[in-house]
Amino acid sequence: MTAAEVYQQFAAREARGVSPAYERLAQHVASDCDLLERLSGLPAPKRQPNLLFAVVRLLGGPVTDPAGFRDFVIERWDDIVAQLLVRATQTNEVGRCAALLPVLASLPQPLALLDVGASAGLCLFPDRYAYRYGSHTVGAGAPLLDCAATGFTPPERLPRVVWRAGLDLNPLDVADPDDVAWLDALIWPEHHHRRERLRAAVAAAREDPPLLMRGDAVTDLPALAAKAPADATLVVYHTSMAYQLPDPQAFLDTLRGLPGHWVAVESPSLVDARYPLPSPPSPALYNVLTLDGEPLAWVRGHGETLTWFGPRLAGT
Repeated sequence: MTAAEVYQQFAAREARGVSPAYERLAQHVASDCDLLERLSGLPAPKRQPNLLFAVVRLLGGPVTDPAGFRDFVIERWDDIVAQLLVRATQTNEVGRCAALLPVLASLPQPLALLDVGASAGLCLFPDRYAYRYGSHTVGAGAPLLDCAATGFTPPERLPRVVWRAGLDLNPLDVADPDDVAWLDALIWPEHHHRRERLRAAVAAAREDPPLLMRGDAVTDLPALAAKAPADATLVVYHTSMAYQLPDPQAFLDTLRGLPGHWVAVESPSLVDARYPLPSPPSPALYNVLTLDGEPLAWVRGHGETLTWFGPRLAGT
């Protein structure tokens, strides 16, 4: 896929109806020969819209004015490239916990959680947040995560977690202002509610920082999983990270060799061909929630919608 096609697809399937600023920006980049030529000189993973836009935000550039954005990128291109090459889209979106919760609550308790691609570990605290599925609320913590859910009954209780750990090539530290600034830069311009819940989640994590290990999702995962307490149900999960892996199949093979359960919120392309998927709710970009490889629901990128189509789980 060319850089122009990547930005056109991002505008149409991810930003449309979600971020007017990023939709305009992506359309502008897709039609700007100078910007596309510069992007074409980068490795493919470093051309992605989310990464470029977040780096510009981090450096103080404009992302709501396409003309101003273009001028900034041209003028600061060397600084932008330096950041693109050392950073990744580590969007630690706690809203995705609303998609994980129905599965986590249905498994034998207590749980030992292991988040692969954990970023700052904010998705390791699903038992401490509050959730609102329409008129149904679960939990009383902060932040409150809203999810428009259809096709299932939300759980009545939060999971009981006795161990939590994260694995990441570059784990972020909630106590480091620079790391938190990067998490903030990854949030889309109009999403003030996401910025507020990031602050609340960071505050909660600072009170009890999770165990975060620097390591590879394939070679280092089994050793970390082996540290989980034997008297808890191990749940290894990952959300919107597999696209960054050089060999997703090797990662999936590693997951299938671990004890416990495997939960994912990832691209439909990773779902085993044995499981035919129903049509998604709209042409927008959706991920699929799976449990041990079996698809359960369509999920929008930040966990804002959950459309259940799979078998009913205990407590849902």
